[in-house]
Amino acid sequence: MPDEQDELEKAVREAVGKLLDPETGLTFEEMGIIKDVKVKGRSVEVVYRPTSPFCPIALKLGLDIRRAVEAIEGVKSVRVVCVDHMMADAINRVVNRERKGKR
Repeated sequence: MPDEQDELEKAVREAVGKLLDPETGLTFEEMGIIKDVKVKGRSVEVVYRPTSPFCPIALKLGLDIRRAVEAIEGVKSVRVVCVDHMMADAINRVVNRERKGKR
């Protein structure tokens, strides 16, 4: 019988997998952008790799992932990690910055 963490991971994978790449019109699942989803309690971490190390919309992809995960019932916190991109450190800082008025 699946536990709450398994159900939450499934919901996260489904939500981020349905996101569309604006350049190709393909889903993140079809493109293999999502590399890992980790759930600990109600905290979620999503690791993604843009389609190239120079992808010009890598930040947008990360923000889209964060918004999709935040919208899932039961999620308390979200961390999105960009890997294999020339600006990954900067992208990760911006995407994971605390925002006023949230929770």
